[in-house]
Amino acid sequence: MGSVASYVRQLCGKEKKEEEERHLRANDRPFNLSYHYANNAIKTSKYNIFTFLPLNLFEQFRRLANAYFLFLFILQLVPQISSLSWFTTAVPLILVLSITGVKDANDDLNRHKSDNQVNNRRVDVLIDGELRNEKWMNVQVGDIIKLENNQFVTADLLLLSSSEPLNLVYVETAELDGETNLKVKQALTVTGEMGDSIDALAGFTGEVRCEPPNNRLDKFKGTLTLNGQTYALDNDKVLLRGCTLRNTEWCFGLVIFGGPDTKLMQNSGKTTFKRTSIDHLMNVLVLCIFGFLAAMCSILAIGNAIWEVREGSVFTAFLPREPGTDAALSSFLSFWSYVIVLNTVVPISLYVSVEIIRLGNSFYIDWDRKMYYPKNDTPAQARTTTLNEELGQIKYIFSDKTGTLTQNIMTFNKCSINGKSYGELFDFSGQRVEITEKTERVDFTWNHLADPKFIFHDHSLVELVRQGNPEAQAFFRLLALCHTVMPEEKKEGELIYQAQSPDEGALVTAARNFGFVFRSRTPETITVVEMGKQVIYELLAVLDFNNVRKRMSVIVCSPEGKLTLYCKGADTIIYERLHPTCSKLMEVTTGHLNEYAGDGLRTLVLAYKDLDEVYMADWRKRHHDASTAMEGREERLDELYEEIEKDLLLLGATAVEDKLQDGVPQTIEQLAKADIKIWVLTGDKQETAENIGYSCNMLREEMKEIFIVAANTAEGVKEELQNARRKMCPEASEEPSVIKARAGLFWLKTTETVLDEKVDGDYGLVINGHSLAFALEKNLQLELLRTACMCQTVICCRVTPLQKAQVVQLVKKYKQAVTLAIGDGANDVSMIKAAHIGVGISGQEGMQAVLSSDYSFAQFRYLQRLLLVHGRWSYLRMCKFLRYFFYKNFTFTFVHFWYAFFCGFSAQTVYDEWFITLYNLVYTALPVLGMSLFDQDVNDRWSFQYPQLYSPGQQNLYFSKKAFVRCMVHSCYSSLVLFFVPWAAMRDTVRDDGKDIADYQSFALLAQTCLLFVVNTQLCLDTHYWTAVNQFFVWGSLAAYFAVTFTMFSNGMFLIFTSAFPFIGTARNSLNQPNVWLTIFLTSLLCILPVVAFRFILIQLRPTINDKVRYKVRKEGLPAPAPRRPPTRRVSTRRSGYAFSHSQGYGDLVTSRRFLLKRPVRSRPVLFTQTDSPLAQNQPQHYRTITEEPEESQSP
Repeated sequence: MGSVASYVRQLCGKEKKEEEERHLRANDRPFNLSYHYANNAIKTSKYNIFTFLPLNLFEQFRRLANAYFLFLFILQLVPQISSLSWFTTAVPLILVLSITGVKDANDDLNRHKSDNQVNNRRVDVLIDGELRNEKWMNVQVGDIIKLENNQFVTADLLLLSSSEPLNLVYVETAELDGETNLKVKQALTVTGEMGDSIDALAGFTGEVRCEPPNNRLDKFKGTLTLNGQTYALDNDKVLLRGCTLRNTEWCFGLVIFGGPDTKLMQNSGKTTFKRTSIDHLMNVLVLCIFGFLAAMCSILAIGNAIWEVREGSVFTAFLPREPGTDAALSSFLSFWSYVIVLNTVVPISLYVSVEIIRLGNSFYIDWDRKMYYPKNDTPAQARTTTLNEELGQIKYIFSDKTGTLTQNIMTFNKCSINGKSYGELFDFSGQRVEITEKTERVDFTWNHLADPKFIFHDHSLVELVRQGNPEAQAFFRLLALCHTVMPEEKKEGELIYQAQSPDEGALVTAARNFGFVFRSRTPETITVVEMGKQVIYELLAVLDFNNVRKRMSVIVCSPEGKLTLYCKGADTIIYERLHPTCSKLMEVTTGHLNEYAGDGLRTLVLAYKDLDEVYMADWRKRHHDASTAMEGREERLDELYEEIEKDLLLLGATAVEDKLQDGVPQTIEQLAKADIKIWVLTGDKQETAENIGYSCNMLREEMKEIFIVAANTAEGVKEELQNARRKMCPEASEEPSVIKARAGLFWLKTTETVLDEKVDGDYGLVINGHSLAFALEKNLQLELLRTACMCQTVICCRVTPLQKAQVVQLVKKYKQAVTLAIGDGANDVSMIKAAHIGVGISGQEGMQAVLSSDYSFAQFRYLQRLLLVHGRWSYLRMCKFLRYFFYKNFTFTFVHFWYAFFCGFSAQTVYDEWFITLYNLVYTALPVLGMSLFDQDVNDRWSFQYPQLYSPGQQNLYFSKKAFVRCMVHSCYSSLVLFFVPWAAMRDTVRDDGKDIADYQSFALLAQTCLLFVVNTQLCLDTHYWTAVNQFFVWGSLAAYFAVTFTMFSNGMFLIFTSAFPFIGTARNSLNQPNVWLTIFLTSLLCILPVVAFRFILIQLRPTINDKVRYKVRKEGLPAPAPRRPPTRRVSTRRSGYAFSHSQGYGDLVTSRRFLLKRPVRSRPVLFTQTDSPLAQNQPQHYRTITEEPEESQSP
């Protein structure tokens, strides 16, 4: 079969050979088209106008219940079987298919619009020697395209040339990784020489051979062959689709990958259809119901056979059998007749109602003003309507760091200069004053070159610098000189700094405001404006940073001829290289560093050293020899750096705040109280990730221990994980206890569950990417899972997008818990798609994560509202709805079952046909929808006050197989009362005028009226939160029932449609009898009293957390606002890390002789056009408790 399918696919052109290498030639479309590479059009839609109907119907009938109802409809068309009219199934089925079809069509229409919007963007393409403005979707592999400043990159391009010196371009990769700092890409010199010459570019015939399409964002391998020469290509020469060109007037690129082959689309991964655990459970239950239905029908069919043999012959005089019909055939037909009659145990309206409830709860998320972020005009958005109740069952959250927990904005916060700390405010009694938005800011108007967006509150530091304090001035002079920042001055005094990391930019901006303005640089000089006076320093050497050195130095010569080495770096590294005379100052500075670390700030130590001219001349000669050596260059340079960077004099320390998003620590604290575990999976390095862990209160000083797993071998990782586990739980067995079970439809799926193990105290685990790669291997993954799940906090750093997804899959597989992943960049897409629920952070530039997510909003803090309020309510409502729905339908159906014993098992219905048709569609549809859309046990403020209310959802307490069995037992009891009480009451009863009342029609009317009263009363008992809508639906449904009943049983309807309305006059004859109303009252009382008594006893003996909180709500009304706590000062010996770049610095580029090539100067737009963006404003954010504030104070 497989070979036949493959052959057919080849005939249709669908079979695509897997690409092993991409080979393309510039400006040669016929050559490139011969390889059938994908063009640049993208398609995310599922249907077109011709395929919609067949494909959508096929998808809908794959749902078990829909196929079942189609089968029922076909059965009802057979006259020998059907005891009900065909419309009782056809009307609901068509309604269900139509509603779902319209919803699917609308979703796909939106996907078509989104695709068209992207595909119809315009770009300049070089075709036949001229630039033509083409649509993105018409761009082909091998085309050369021109991009301009602030344009999106059209496809994955090989950079050929640019307007910038050294063929550099600046790109913002926010859409790929959520980071807003600029990245630098550089073209090959051989292609860069073409510049913007159209003739040279049109004549370019280079051939590229490279890797096939893949999803690795950080790697690219290939070669360019030009004029017989081969040049190596790497990731620095490639611009990826989804990036934005910044600060670069123009650039030209050669299209390598287009559309679905681009790394952005490859990272999108395959969209899997996510279904909630309740969906899976419902499928299993529907299967069980089918079995139960078959059992009931079999019992009644056997009953029919027995009755036909024993009693049936007596009735043949009145009801002659059809020729050839015997007891066996009658029994067989009776079986299928009862399948039709009892089909309401699987009501088709169940699925429509579930969709409506989910849609309604999705709208609540979209409309929630407390999740709207006015700064970026970004509301919360439920992009998927099928997962709401799963938001109330989350056990594990996997979060990205950059852009998700943090804003990726650095601010210069505090500093220590010559043993004195600056940046804090104290009152007259010496108490620390909390800084708020109202606190007076330092006035920098005396410095016309100051950055107006820079904020600082400690006036004493400005006074110190302006008084000419030598240490303070040396401190800021160092910050203005020791860096690799590139300046850009558009207008006089309007400086823009391009920094490789945001920390660098923050420190240089601080120096600028305090009077030491870094103005410009050339390869040989640095120009600084010191307290209004321009000073040009000669730049002799840049000792660049990397991950091993963890420091950076510059050697400069002042105009007076004084030689100085300025150095900044991690405290442990700098302290080893200080002169012994600094020991006392070092002690004081260490105390300040501990305070800064306790506040979660990123620290850096500054030091300097005056150099001798003779020594410097000799050192520079040796440095030149080492840097031009063919062998051992790195080692020789390291030795020289070590030699000169010693006996340094300590100046002080800086503290930079990696600004968290508003309310992140409080949100994490709330979620932890709800027993949700948060794991941070970040591409950042260990120091940065740890630092954010402390800032967010995920890692705390009071934790018993924080384990670091950083081994580089599988054995080392195993040993570190086992040692950590043994420390936390010494009595635990060496082998994990894995429970195997069967689950899923037909119990075909095997599940493996690793049980949680009890641990004393709180622990943290930090694991890096190398170690994680070993830990995720088959033989170590359970060890990783056991150890990690014992810890309160887990942080994985330097992880790849694929590893993020693997960690999520591991927890999903062995914990059987509901997972949520939250991120903001393309590197989080695989994790977002792997988790049960994916949340995208929107509002920054990056939208790739949002496009792949199920829910999106602008700030991490809204996650607590999404889960603790919307998620919990959705889960509660859905469970209540299912319990009630199954109750009312089983009760309805069981009455039929009992009636069978009194009607010769003839499949006669106990109710009127129109009541059967309208029961689920009209009479009971709206009241249950009202409860399922508006009900809440407690309001949102109490939900925040008691996050513990969330835990029942994690344990699946409200709807499970046990709850379903309880529903069936309850229904069985109610149906017995509903059938036998009216039957016994009516059996020998007469009317007021002495006539008999006990005919079939009167009994049917009484039974259905009792049923409707009972199910509505039960609904009222289940409703905790009454609104005008609920009241209208309940009373309106009863009114509709009586209105329809009197209409259907009227003389007029009988005269028009005699065969369709046989119950003429029954309503007015029965419902005017007092004994009928007394029977209705007694039946309702007998059904409801036991439920009330049982619930009362349960609340008294075993109250749940909901019962306790609801009791408190009745007593107190509103929760008391939490007292405002000033942030507590922590002192930490743990040192936070400065965000040195993950790669080598720009030192070589800065000192390059070709650094500033003269190009025609043209005006360029400002880098950040959005003046209100967080990066541009760089304003401080102040945390506050969100949960207890009144509504208007929610928005920042």
